[in-house]
Formats: sequence, structure tokens, C-alpha cells
Amino acid sequence: MIKTRLFTATIVLLIFSACQSAIKPESLYGKWKYVKIENTDIRSTDNVTSEQLESESPYILFSKNDSLMIWWGGKVLTHGTYKLDGNNILVKEILDGGKTREFPFIVSKLDDKNLIFETKGDESARVTTVRE
Repeated sequence: MIKTRLFTATIVLLIFSACQSAIKPESLYGKWKYVKIENTDIRSTDNVTSEQLESESPYILFSKNDSLMIWWGGKVLTHGTYKLDGNNILVKEILDGGKTREFPFIVSKLDDKNLIFETKGDESARVTTVRE
């Protein structure tokens, strides 16, 4: 369930608040370590603890070639590509068998050191990351 929440949390559209400028590719490049995952789905009580984050060391890696990888517990949890659309990041996950799935992150903060985004759906969450 935790991995599913993390996966969902990391594969959803990033939208800046209306007052922020469009996302620039170079603002995403690099490794973003997960430091907090907050459950925003009131129907679920399953939360990721700070101890779990410390032991599993999850992060998302945005590359210059528009690819991304999400790591959890020292293994690739998922991978795919992303593209920017104004204040949004559209993610295309590559699944087994060559299938793909597209979904968004909703960004509330992006600066040189912090990226905070929310996911929507069955296991919605707010993910706080820091650039390493």
C-alpha cells in the first residue's frame, strides 16, 4: 500500500499556483529526496512514517533527456518520461509489456531546494522533496 501511494504520489500532474511562472526544465533536473508524504485522502489512514522514509530513501530523478526514475528501497519503483506544459509536468509511465500510463503532479512549491506536489485519485498524497 505504501509503494502504491508513493507511486501514485509521484506520477501525477505538477501545477504551480496561478501566481508562479511556468516551470523551466532546468529547475527540475536532478535528484529530489522524499522527506515527507502526507495522506490527503480522508478515506485512508495509511501514512508513510519518517522512519520508513529514512530506511527506504525514496527519491525521484529528473534527467535532461526528459526521462524520470522513481527509486524506493534502493530499487527502481517506476520510470518513464515527462514533459512540461506551462506550470504542469505531464508524466508518462512505462509499464511492463510496453504499455504506458499518463498522469499528473500538482505542484504547490518549486524552488532551488524544494519541490512539493500533490497527487489525486484513490490514494491522494502531498509529497515534500528536497534537492540533493
